[in-house]
Amino acid sequence: MRALLIEDTADLGAAIAARLRDQGHAVEWLTDGGHASQRVQEDPFDLIILDLMLPSMSGVDVLKLLRGRRINTPVLVITARGEIGDKIDLLDIGADDYLVKPFDLRELEARMRAVVRRHNGTPTSRIEIGNVTVDIAAQSIVAAGVNIELTRREFRLLELLVLNLGQVVARERLMDQLFGYENAVNPNALELYISRIRRRLKSSSLRIETVWGTGYVAKIDHERPPEIN
Repeated sequence: MRALLIEDTADLGAAIAARLRDQGHAVEWLTDGGHASQRVQEDPFDLIILDLMLPSMSGVDVLKLLRGRRINTPVLVITARGEIGDKIDLLDIGADDYLVKPFDLRELEARMRAVVRRHNGTPTSRIEIGNVTVDIAAQSIVAAGVNIELTRREFRLLELLVLNLGQVVARERLMDQLFGYENAVNPNALELYISRIRRRLKSSSLRIETVWGTGYVAKIDHERPPEIN
């Protein structure tokens, strides 16, 4: 996913950003509430991870601004406030979930997945399409009964496509969500990943089609028999 992290504690922010990037997510990290309040209005994100104690503008005010302007991006608040009243207030303001510091980064990842699933109307991390099973939480794929090995970035690309099954996903969106703000990304990198995924899924009923000049679409071919090596 493409996530906006708003956290002014250097050590925690660096740890979260590094962990999520290592897991294949595109992360933009900001440390100032005022700057963040402008950034969230400029580009779409799949998720915002929001600290409450921020310079210039508090996380609460950032959240109120988001919801006041009808920006419905899922927001996961990370806070040191553990009292039930504080939690209720955050949910009433418009937070989708909260996590009390200190926390394990694995729990943060799980909460992120759950929030985005709820937002997308997907109740479980396990998706079955044709003879392919994709487990987003476990980052595993089984196609025609065979475990498929993908790199983390290849998995994220396939995840984006299967979550939009039958819909064309623009090339620009895929590049943005896979590579974020990385520099010097080879312009042919996306095509290379698509080619690798196609080879690994050739024995399955899932296919990825190129929509020239636009992007890619994942489809199930119920008539194509699996290839046997």
